[in-house]
Amino acid sequence: MKGEFTAVIEPAEEGGYWAYCPEVAGANGQGETVEAAKVDLAGAVQLILEDRLEDSLRSLTKDAIRETIAIG
Repeated sequence: MKGEFTAVIEPAEEGGYWAYCPEVAGANGQGETVEAAKVDLAGAVQLILEDRLEDSLRSLTKDAIRETIAIG
């Protein structure tokens, strides 16, 4: 499964670029080049999604996880 997200990249007033992802609240990045801003943003998106996954798994019991895996 491949997920795609939108990267909005704009010039920063102080130079370089800043970027954000409208689909992932709080995900933003910056860089001296467009490519550097994209890489920074991708890292932010990954960290936020990993954190959300950890949060969702904390409330599950080990039995619930086994059952989900067995069914899935």
